[in-house]
Amino acid sequence: MAHAHAQQQGQQTLPTVEEVSSGGVIVDVAKAELPVAIIARYNRGGRLEWCLPKGHPEGAESNEEAAVREVEEETGIQGDVLAPLGSIDYWFTVSTYRVHKTVHHFLLRATGGELTVENDPDHEAVDVDWVPLRDLGRRLSFPNERRIAELAREVLPRHVD
Repeated sequence: MAHAHAQQQGQQTLPTVEEVSSGGVIVDVAKAELPVAIIARYNRGGRLEWCLPKGHPEGAESNEEAAVREVEEETGIQGDVLAPLGSIDYWFTVSTYRVHKTVHHFLLRATGGELTVENDPDHEAVDVDWVPLRDLGRRLSFPNERRIAELAREVLPRHVD
C-alpha cells in the first residue's frame, strides 16, 4: 500500500508514505434528532479528541467496505453506506518520514448494534457517544471533519424518507 516519494522540506528531503483510511458519519435515521456515533481518542500529545470513526482498508476491501467495518469496530454500530461524503487529505511528520494521508468519508445508516468501544481491535477509541446531527460540528475536534459533518446534513435528506 505504501509507496514513497520525496518531498522537499528546507534543506533535507524526508521520504513520504501515502496512507489511506475510510470512515464516516453513521446516523440513526429512525430517531428524530438523527444521532451520529462518534469516538474519542487520545492524540500523540495525550489530548482527548472527538472524531469520526475511520481506519485503513484491509486486503482487497473497497473504501466503502472498510468504512462499514471500521465504523462497526470503533463504535459498535452496524450500518449501510448511503452516499459518499468526499475525501480529505493532510500531511504530518513522524520522526524520519512524512505521511500524506487521505481519508474517504461516507454517510451510513445505522442498522443495528450497540454503542461500545469494546470491539475496537486497536483499542484507539476510549469513548463513544451519540451526538445529534445538528450538534455534530460543535463536538468534532477537527475543522476538516466539521466540513464533512456539514455535508452530511445537506446530503442526508435526499437519502431518507
